[in-house]
Amino acid sequence: MSAAMATFSAFPLVVVAIFFPMASAGAAPWGQPQLDPHFYDHSCPQAQQIVASIVGRVHYQDPRMAASLLRLHFHDCFVKGCDASILLDSSATIVSEKRSNPNRDSARGFEVIDEIKAALEAACPHTVSCADILALAARDSTVMTGGPGWMVALGRRDSRGASVQGSNNDIPAPNNTLLTIITKFKLQGLDIVDLVALLGSHTIGDSRCTSFRQRLYNQTGNGLPDFTLDASYAAALRPRCPRSGGDQNLFFLDPVTPFKFDNQYYKNLLAYRGLLSSDEVLLTGSPATAELVKLYAANQDIFFQHFVQSMVKMGNISPLTGGNGEIRTNCRRVNHN
Repeated sequence: MSAAMATFSAFPLVVVAIFFPMASAGAAPWGQPQLDPHFYDHSCPQAQQIVASIVGRVHYQDPRMAASLLRLHFHDCFVKGCDASILLDSSATIVSEKRSNPNRDSARGFEVIDEIKAALEAACPHTVSCADILALAARDSTVMTGGPGWMVALGRRDSRGASVQGSNNDIPAPNNTLLTIITKFKLQGLDIVDLVALLGSHTIGDSRCTSFRQRLYNQTGNGLPDFTLDASYAAALRPRCPRSGGDQNLFFLDPVTPFKFDNQYYKNLLAYRGLLSSDEVLLTGSPATAELVKLYAANQDIFFQHFVQSMVKMGNISPLTGGNGEIRTNCRRVNHN
C-alpha cells in the first residue's frame, strides 16, 4: 500500500447528503477556548440563517460569487490564521492584504461580507465575528453550488492587524512547484490529503489569463508551451489569452461544469486539462498526489468527505479565541476603543 493510500484509507466512505455531518474542529491547547458549532446558539440563534439567506440571494444574482467567498476564507486562513485579517482596509497602521499579489485584482466578495455583517449587527450587536462570517459563507457557498455541507465550528475572533507580507509569501501561487505548495500547506498543519481535497474547490470559479499564460507559451523559459497541458485545450485558450494583453480575461477553472461543485475538476486533471500549473501538477508532480486525484475522479463521495474534513481542519488554523482579538463592528476596520 502506498503512502497516499495509507493516508486516505483511514477515512471511512461516507455519503455526504443534505444534512451537515459533525466534524471535529481539532484539539485546542490546554486552557484555550475551543471552537464550537453551537457557539451562537444563545447569543445570536439566527446568525447562521442570516448568513445563508444573504449568501443564497447573492449567489442567485451572481453565480461567480460562491467561488469568491470560498476563496476569501482560504486566503484568510493561510495568513495569520482564520482571523478576518484579509477584510481589513489599509489605514494609518495597517497595510491591507487586499494589496498582495494573490488578492490584488482578484479577491472579491467584500461587499457581501459587509452586508452580512450589517445584518448581524442589527440582529445581534457586537456578537458575531467577521472571521466566523467568512467560515459560514464558505460552507454555504459550497452547499449552494451542489457540494457537501458541514457543521462549522464557531467562536473565532477578529484580528487587529493584517500581514501583506504573509499574504504574498504564504498563499500558494499558480506557478509554484508542487514541493513549494506542499510546504506551504504543511506550515499550516495541512497534509497532502488536505492539499488535494482543498484544491478541488477549483471545481467552481475562474482564473485570470495572467495566472496561466506561461503554460501556453513559455512554461520552462524555453519558449515552449507546457507539455502537460492538452494541446487542443491550449489552442482553445490562446485567442483570449495572448502573449501580451488580456491579463484580466477570465476563464473557468472547470469549463465542463463551471458552476457546479462536483468532482469534474479531477477528471479534467486526468485529461491534462487543469487550467493552472498548480492544478495539473497534482497529477504529474507526485505519485502520492496523483493517486488522490484518481481516487477523487472515480468517487465523488470520498472527495466530498475529505473536502469536509479538510475545510474543518483549515478553519481551525490558529483562531483567535477567548480574550484575544476582538469582534469588529465593521469588518473593514478595527474597532476604535
